[in-house]
Amino acid sequence: MQSKNLFVSDLQQGSAIEDLFLIAEARSAETRNGQPYWDLVLQDATGKVSAKIWAPLSQQANGLAPGQFLHVQAKVELFREKFQLNITRFEEIDPEGETLDWSAFVPRTAEAPETILEDLEQLCRDELQHKPWRALCRSVLRDPEIRQRLLQAPAAKSVHHAYRGGLLEHTRQVCRVCLQFAALYPDLDKELLFVAALFHDFGKAWELEGLATWDYSDAGQLLGHIHLGLERLEPFLRRQKGLDPELALHLKHAILSHHGELEFGSPKRPKTPEAFALHFADNLDSKLTTASAALNDLGEHDGGWTPKVWALQRQLFKRTPTPAPMATQHRPREDQCSLPLKE
Repeated sequence: MQSKNLFVSDLQQGSAIEDLFLIAEARSAETRNGQPYWDLVLQDATGKVSAKIWAPLSQQANGLAPGQFLHVQAKVELFREKFQLNITRFEEIDPEGETLDWSAFVPRTAEAPETILEDLEQLCRDELQHKPWRALCRSVLRDPEIRQRLLQAPAAKSVHHAYRGGLLEHTRQVCRVCLQFAALYPDLDKELLFVAALFHDFGKAWELEGLATWDYSDAGQLLGHIHLGLERLEPFLRRQKGLDPELALHLKHAILSHHGELEFGSPKRPKTPEAFALHFADNLDSKLTTASAALNDLGEHDGGWTPKVWALQRQLFKRTPTPAPMATQHRPREDQCSLPLKE
């Protein structure tokens, strides 16, 4: 079994490294003078790093592709304020012939996906009083194939929550935001809104596929996650005893319209308060998560602005946060106050 000892988070400028990495992206290209090279992105559980294989070494590579493993020797260099590996030697590793610990190469949520799924199940028990809603959620989440897919799935290929368990993490956050919306706006149907939040991105478990890196499945390319989610949910809705058909219709509308506008891939625009609430909760979590990731990637010498974040169509400013109160700082007692007390 090949063990991994050095991770992307451990890289230091100028160091010489040797270890195993997973190929996340691979592209063959030529320099201006016609020399072939490989432009790679390598990853492990802690992150990704750009890498290059220059000629003549590049000619030894036989069609590198995402999902393959490389054992590399390389020099860590700085290019445009980011680390880049200049690979001096490599070996393609066949995962079929090796016993690899996949958890060392696949980024995942900080919490175990199993824990997040348990949290969602507990939220269903705590928040749903209508028995058909509770029964529906329980039957879907306890389905063995669905459960396995949810534990593995990211919420996106690259934009937000793009790691194992990301779909569950995003779903839990959207459910929590929707519960807060319902507390602020009592006219909302809290239970329907919660169930819609739970299943709004359900289809992403079939839209994206892969063990180590994710790409769109044929069904994902042709149909998209909204259609795939409703397709998987429909048999459970038909079998659910006691669920009012109008409630089921409203649930499907909220899921169908959660992208908000036709130009953003929404087959329908929201037409109920709950559908609006779901759309804004989903949009809020995806945008704030994307913004936080972009700001966290800023290095010490990058200045106050990020590069353009394409998912948000703008640069972001690294603001100065309000200082947290000092733990040892206390208000003065009245007998220590320098101002006269009111009678």
